[in-house]
Amino acid sequence: MSSIRGQKGDCFRVVESKRMNDHLLQVKNLHTYFYTHDGIAKAVDGIDFTLDRGETLGLVGESGCGKSVTARSILQLIQQPPGKIVKGEILFDGQDLLNLTPGQMRKIRGNRISMIFQEPMTSLNPVFSIGDQMTESIRLHQGLSRQQALERSIDMLKEVAIPDPEKRIREYPHQLSGGMRQRVMIAMALSCDPEILIADEPTTALDVTIQAQILYLMNRVKQEFNASVLLITHDLGVIAEMAETVAVMYMGRIVEYAEVVKLFSDPRHPYTVGLMNSIPPMEEETVSEGRMLKTIPGVVPSLLSLPEGCTFRDRCFRAKKECGEKTPPLISLEPHHKVACWLYG
Repeated sequence: MSSIRGQKGDCFRVVESKRMNDHLLQVKNLHTYFYTHDGIAKAVDGIDFTLDRGETLGLVGESGCGKSVTARSILQLIQQPPGKIVKGEILFDGQDLLNLTPGQMRKIRGNRISMIFQEPMTSLNPVFSIGDQMTESIRLHQGLSRQQALERSIDMLKEVAIPDPEKRIREYPHQLSGGMRQRVMIAMALSCDPEILIADEPTTALDVTIQAQILYLMNRVKQEFNASVLLITHDLGVIAEMAETVAVMYMGRIVEYAEVVKLFSDPRHPYTVGLMNSIPPMEEETVSEGRMLKTIPGVVPSLLSLPEGCTFRDRCFRAKKECGEKTPPLISLEPHHKVACWLYG
């Protein structure tokens, strides 16, 4: 497979010319709420994290914990109403995205920050061909002619290993398989050489062979462009394969934040421990012996009726009195390892 950077000419900015801030993205005290008839749903309730240039940060947790809302908040894709970014800062290369006008944000979205959405069939427009949808972004951000943008789109489909791209570029989303649609989404996201790639469950509903191919492709692209990746998933196997740093989310808050090796070798928050224990063991005798798989008791509570104090306390096997009184802050246990739990002060 040929080098991506070597074939795209003027479509891509030279990586070396980019400003080299230590933290390419800084999210500070971000709150995103949804105002409904039944009350306020605090989907993201005060989170902090950083993403360095060339780093992959994994954002992990059960469905409904605020991962996708975090990603959409970064790109200001929260539907208003009912959603609203209440407060916080989202610093991209030192610039607060929340202070930009819609026009300024459009120059960044899909250009310097791109996103692979969770379900490509609902993200791709069914009434437009793959070529029409891919060339739109390239023409908007790169100022190329329609023919130049079409050629660039075909090149990108080749790079994501779609066979016969000259034919596929004329087809519609329903004519492609799930894996092919996901590759198209990745090609679209990478078409303008983004500095940050947000991948929201990029391997959901794909078979394991296609999953492996998609993860390999994302890793290769990251190395080619020195891009940063915010990887959103509930799959700890994908996190172990892809990420250098992991933020574990539960009910709109980050409950543990650590380097991936540290998190897997020494998880501290009871929720993280529960996630680790729920991974099925690899021993063949597990099923034959009839042993039950470990699970986290209970279910994710409604955002409209969260418990007082620590939101995980009703499901926690180590809950104590303090857990029901106030929310634990995210504290540093050691360098590069933070936990929000009253077990640690």
